[in-house]
Amino acid sequence: MKKAVSASLRAFPGPLLLLGAGKMGSAMLDGWLARGLAPGKIIVLEPQPAKPVKALTRRGLKLNPKSGAKGKAATAAAIVVAVKPQSAPEAVPAVRGFVGKSTLVVSIMAGRTLRFLESALPPGTAIVRAMPNTPAAIGRGITTAVGNSKVSGKQRKQATDLLSAIGGVEWTNDEGLMDAVTAVSGSGPAYVFLLAEAMTKAGIAAGLPVALAARLARETVAGSGELLHRSELDAATLRQNVTSPGGTTAAALEVLMGPDGFHELLTKAIAAATRRGRELAG
Repeated sequence: MKKAVSASLRAFPGPLLLLGAGKMGSAMLDGWLARGLAPGKIIVLEPQPAKPVKALTRRGLKLNPKSGAKGKAATAAAIVVAVKPQSAPEAVPAVRGFVGKSTLVVSIMAGRTLRFLESALPPGTAIVRAMPNTPAAIGRGITTAVGNSKVSGKQRKQATDLLSAIGGVEWTNDEGLMDAVTAVSGSGPAYVFLLAEAMTKAGIAAGLPVALAARLARETVAGSGELLHRSELDAATLRQNVTSPGGTTAAALEVLMGPDGFHELLTKAIAAATRRGRELAG
């Protein structure tokens, strides 16, 4: 796996079609615009567009365009599918008319396999399946991607550039890893939020006022995450650096790292999420 560096999209050929402009789709759209992609190169298909998306039509973005005079849609350089997985059987075939011989299709739908996408799109379509996570909303997401055999080196770079707009990008050649990826990073923000929630409740139980407990938990989780992001040290070393022998942190970690503790619980949780991902994929 190789981490990607964010790139300018000023030279992107267009048109770029976004299918679905919900939270994740809108986050990607914001990222593309911030990296220089001209609104006039973007087509959005979204039955219930939010006001910010509608406002972009004044800058040239095409929202739910009708087919041309001969009923033929414009061929897209790339299509990003950002609809909910349960909407896929009806939504994905709707973009078939935008797919040409060199079109790249990038799907960020959880659980929907390359095989499913290949069956819903024209034969020979270059397809990338990707799994981002919700910190994409602030440009700090992490996405893992895998492509089918039709994806060229140029198209892989194109996909990297598009996905880099919402954070880091990792590539794998093994689609079988995507359910575990979803369990770790796709669902992972919920585990972190649960940690902050649990710390708040524990602080209240220890006697802290509600507002103070919430503030301390929130800022501790956020600050520790930022320290982990910036530091060259691994998580285990950072943990050890906080822990003095016989101190308060050591006392807490003795509970968290004991039998049936945090490690074992999280291993079971991620295994359960991985199994569920496989079930949803069929």
